[in-house]
Amino acid sequence: MGKTRIWITMVCCLFAVAMLAGAQGKGKPGLWEVTTKRTMAGMQMPQLPPGVQLPPNVAAQMSGAPTTTQVCVTQAMVDRFGGPPPTSRGCTVSKFAPSASGFSATMSCTGQFNGTGTVNMTLTDSDHLKTVVHLAGTSGQGRQIDMTMEQNSVYKGADCGSVQPVPMQGTN
Repeated sequence: MGKTRIWITMVCCLFAVAMLAGAQGKGKPGLWEVTTKRTMAGMQMPQLPPGVQLPPNVAAQMSGAPTTTQVCVTQAMVDRFGGPPPTSRGCTVSKFAPSASGFSATMSCTGQFNGTGTVNMTLTDSDHLKTVVHLAGTSGQGRQIDMTMEQNSVYKGADCGSVQPVPMQGTN
């Protein structure tokens, strides 16, 4: 159950990050800091044996507490994809509707999670991005899941420092 929750969260995060800096070609290469808040009905923290603790970052993700990560976007990614390359395994985007400040789209996933949802992204200014993803469906174990993820991304600068960019595999 925990693996499914983490996988769904990662798919959504990677999808949203794939759109980071991509609103209508307004992408910026460099370091972005992404704060993510998730709410998920139908999933709960697994019961762990006494004395067993999850790593703090995994426990935070599973509890719904906001988590913050840094993402490096290269100029090649902006040139080719508008941001990081799409990496949302098992999910496709359709009904992509760009607007003056972002986009909305429909998302459909199959595999470890089967469901549909919406993605809405708004670039509030060149350094701030808000993304909301809502998905509903079933896990690989047949559990009903209704998840909303909100991300607030802030551009930190052109230098990514030690943060490595998302690999561009399978994009040739």
